[in-house]
Amino acid sequence: MKTFAKDTMFYKFCLYGFLKNLKFFETFLMLFFLEKGLSFLQIGTLYSIQFIAVNIMQMPTGVFADSMGRRRTMIISFGSYIVSFVMFFFATSYALFAVSMVFFAFGESFRSGTHKAMIFQYLRMKGWQDQKVHYYGHTRSWSQTGSALSVLIAAGIVFVSSSYKYIFIASIVPYILDMLLVFSYPAELDGEKKKIHAGQAFGSIAAIVKESFRAFKDRFVIRSILNAAVYTGFYDAMKAYLQPVVKTLALALPVFLAYDDKKRSAIVVGIVYAILYLQTAYFSRISGHIAEKFRTLSFPLNLFLTIGLISGVVSGVLYHYGFLLASVVVYIGIYIIQNVRRPISEAYITDMVDHDILATALSAEGQISTFITAALAPLLGMMADRFGVGMALVALSAGMLLLSPLYFARHREAKEL
Repeated sequence: MKTFAKDTMFYKFCLYGFLKNLKFFETFLMLFFLEKGLSFLQIGTLYSIQFIAVNIMQMPTGVFADSMGRRRTMIISFGSYIVSFVMFFFATSYALFAVSMVFFAFGESFRSGTHKAMIFQYLRMKGWQDQKVHYYGHTRSWSQTGSALSVLIAAGIVFVSSSYKYIFIASIVPYILDMLLVFSYPAELDGEKKKIHAGQAFGSIAAIVKESFRAFKDRFVIRSILNAAVYTGFYDAMKAYLQPVVKTLALALPVFLAYDDKKRSAIVVGIVYAILYLQTAYFSRISGHIAEKFRTLSFPLNLFLTIGLISGVVSGVLYHYGFLLASVVVYIGIYIIQNVRRPISEAYITDMVDHDILATALSAEGQISTFITAALAPLLGMMADRFGVGMALVALSAGMLLLSPLYFARHREAKEL
């Protein structure tokens, strides 16, 4: 087995993930919305708007990447992110928050799948295809390290300013740096650029759809994409609810009593999330070693899917009955499972599909996961408003667990890349 080298591009890919995850607003976004007077259902619909917008705009992403090159596509996505950050800073109404979510979704749709396709193309160029889990796991661990630093900086901003809105402006800086970094990637990672005129765009999209249908007639491809998408969709719908859970814990602890509630919660949220992201960084980094413990990739995917869903049930029960610290500890397990599964699931998908439609398959996985999140987020918000956060987590996790046999992965020998 040929081991990958930690060359210049390896460190660039790692730096990209590190900067991308310096989203200072992310850890406090739900608390920001709650402070603005939004209900959990309204917050859920905002997340749903974002994910539906991602789904709508994701289909032509491959066309833009083919015509303009992957690097320019990525730069456009970062520009859209920056516009959304500025709008969040000034927004005061639900409608403006919704528009901000759409700009953020535009950035997500152009970025999702594109950078992963660049990484996997680079691995093919170097002959390191068999190192997919290790390589992607290492780069993803840097993303989680960026998240750990991000939450500490964000907590500091909230503590000093006693306001959540300044974290949006601060998020602009790393995204400008990431934009410059992506532009420095070698032209070979752009893929084969094709001159596509306006009249040809619909034909190109139709070709992508046709190729997708051809690929997705294969039940192993469908299973691989669905298995990855379901847990990602569940995770994306659930993850923001850790914020009010940790805030409740912060206000219940007899610590930092000299500060007001916002500063106390900022400190505890910062500490908890920093520990969380350092843990997820570690587990992302060793995901390749974890995968090697199993004969097939399908088994750990199914195992960790089940453990993650059970963690949601247990955490919700603990929170409902007032065992706040235990609830937070178990909740962190949902994050860890996602970061163990993600590199394994990406490698599993690349094993199931031909490399010439890999970007399409990865985009399809992103589309399905965002559709699942768009459906689950308002449902979870509605249940949280009616029954409380704890019971909402229990109901959603238990329901997904009961349906899990429908999206268990199945083993098949890998396709040749």
